[in-house]
Amino acid sequence: MTTESVTGAGESAPELPAEAPAEALEEAPEEMVKPQGPYGYSHDKESHLKRLRRIEGQLRGLQRMVEEDVYCIDILTQVSASTKGLQSFALRLLEEHLRHCVAAAAVGGGPEIDEKVAEATAAIARLLRT
Repeated sequence: MTTESVTGAGESAPELPAEAPAEALEEAPEEMVKPQGPYGYSHDKESHLKRLRRIEGQLRGLQRMVEEDVYCIDILTQVSASTKGLQSFALRLLEEHLRHCVAAAAVGGGPEIDEKVAEATAAIARLLRT
């Protein structure tokens, strides 16, 4: 199966099978569209990319504010908004990891569940330190 990728200036689009028209995927109900990848976030990839582009725009805005010598408190307010955006994204990604990757390991049993729980615990610890 071949894939095509359509990208714009600074944006990337998901890869679709060449033989599957994009219109067919857009018309299908969400529950019928299968994840395009092996991870929990794959089913909602476009939403995640949209959120990350918004955060990227906030960060570019911070650069512009510094270049334009904007008042310190105004820049700090924007830093706070950007930080909250990243934290929100991280929490959603963590939830999807727990629901998909950790849950699949729990169903499978064996040592993999211990590895997945350890990974999730370490990720949570990193998030709490920020």
